[in-house]
Amino acid sequence: MQEQLGFDFGAMPRKLVRVTPSKLANWADCPRRYRMAYLDRPSPPRGGAWAHNTLGAVVHNALKALFDLPADKRSPEQAVALVHRQWKNDGFRDQEQAAVYRERADGWVRDYVSDLDTSIEPVGVERWVSTPTSKIVAEGRVDRIDLRDGELVIVDYKTGRHALTVDDARGSQALALYALAARRTLRKPCTRVELHHLPTGTVSAWDHTDESLGRHVSRAEEAADELSLATDTLTAGGDPEILFPPRTGRQCTWCDFRRSCPDGQQAAPSLDPWAMLAP
Repeated sequence: MQEQLGFDFGAMPRKLVRVTPSKLANWADCPRRYRMAYLDRPSPPRGGAWAHNTLGAVVHNALKALFDLPADKRSPEQAVALVHRQWKNDGFRDQEQAAVYRERADGWVRDYVSDLDTSIEPVGVERWVSTPTSKIVAEGRVDRIDLRDGELVIVDYKTGRHALTVDDARGSQALALYALAARRTLRKPCTRVELHHLPTGTVSAWDHTDESLGRHVSRAEEAADELSLATDTLTAGGDPEILFPPRTGRQCTWCDFRRSCPDGQQAAPSLDPWAMLAP
């Protein structure tokens, strides 16, 4: 009777693959880098700090600390003070260069907070969210989750040198997975995702449909199938160089594992740690 109803108690349930947007991005960029970052033990040594990453981390941490304050304390001046409190010189050429970019960060957060309704109370700041699909558990940490008119909005801060567009918001797999995970974790509808680019003061937004979110999930599941198969085969004794080949290109310049990858060293020149800063 149980078999007639479609139950198969002899089959083991399929194990869901846990993925974050950063894991999926690492796999897509270079399987070898994925292996070095998540599978090799001990993990190969990583490169030093990059100044543009330091700059982005300081701004993110300052804005997180701002929303930890009571609403009446969230002033532009306080945001600037938090930049100074969070500041590090890691990756910059010298203290003089670091001071120039700290001043830029001051201006970015001052302008951003000046235009922001700081009375809002986000439902999540650096919030970890997670959701299962048929094949994966998609999870990750979201910069900010707002609640507007009963719906959740995913907010992602960006500090890169290039302005962003609606296509960037629409095409971001990370934002789409965050929207689904926030919907599941916080039990409220979520379709809107936003990229807040502080250097230009612009917001690039996209309103997803179930169909567009489904396309992102399908691509994530395909990648998870590939990386899971490669990982299982490696565990069974497979050749890591065949299962996790290098995918070389410009990205080899700033790869954390460049020093351990001769292919990457040949594919792209080395750069100074401050070379990715906007001029």
